[in-house]
Amino acid sequence: MAAARLRSAATRLRPALDAGRDERRLLATAAAEVAEVGAAAPMATGVARWEPMGAREYYDYRRAIYGDITHKAILVDAAGTLLAPTEPMAQVYRTIGQKYGVEYSEDEILDRYRRAYARPWGKSRLRYVNDGRPFWQYIVSSSTGCSDLKYFEELYNYYTTEKAWHLCDPDAGRVFQALRRAGVKTAVVSNFDTRLRPLLQALKCDHWFDAVAVSAEVAAEKPNPIIFLKACELLGVKPEEVVHIGDDRRNDLWGARDAGCDAWLWGSDVYSFKEVAERIGVDV
Repeated sequence: MAAARLRSAATRLRPALDAGRDERRLLATAAAEVAEVGAAAPMATGVARWEPMGAREYYDYRRAIYGDITHKAILVDAAGTLLAPTEPMAQVYRTIGQKYGVEYSEDEILDRYRRAYARPWGKSRLRYVNDGRPFWQYIVSSSTGCSDLKYFEELYNYYTTEKAWHLCDPDAGRVFQALRRAGVKTAVVSNFDTRLRPLLQALKCDHWFDAVAVSAEVAAEKPNPIIFLKACELLGVKPEEVVHIGDDRRNDLWGARDAGCDAWLWGSDVYSFKEVAERIGVDV
């Protein structure tokens, strides 16, 4: 009898279930269209992005523990988050290299660069040791087929100047000033050689930060948690009091979380430093 009642109920519900499936198909189509628009224009002015499920509850949870400002410190990745090359790498390699006999096209240089960078660096467990010259000589010669030392030095020195780089967020200076006024500590955490400090000075943003943790100095590269823990030590904060901002899922997101820090992906979770500040409770 129970089985008969179940079959009868299923018969009565079938039209509603079919209608529900049609509705879900429409919703899925609409969601796909929204996703396509979002992918094409993720930073559309005035359009509020959907927060990840549970994000608001998480912020409320942190405020209950830490107060109105949810994080005591912010760690920031350098290349790709704080700053970016002014011109495409392959274009620079080819332009400077032409007078040294470089004949590869920009596409060829880029392809060779990617393959060389992805190979294990056998001369050290770290790519960037001190000024990083041996590693970058290998990358430049592999990418361009040119081993001329004068070419390498010109290219290497170019990337130490403000001409080669620009700040990703033109409003960053105002935001970091607001963070400092609010008592939030800041540090750069980067896989970089020892050129990073003079580069930050050249870009006139070194004074924004209380500390700089460079892999060449710490002897640990992201995603190794050691470099994040070193940054926390330099700032005098605990990892759970920190949020790290970076553009690489493996190196920045996973690495920081393995160290016990909160972490947001630049260009996905957050798109500007103003947004970062407001998320942790600092008005800009």
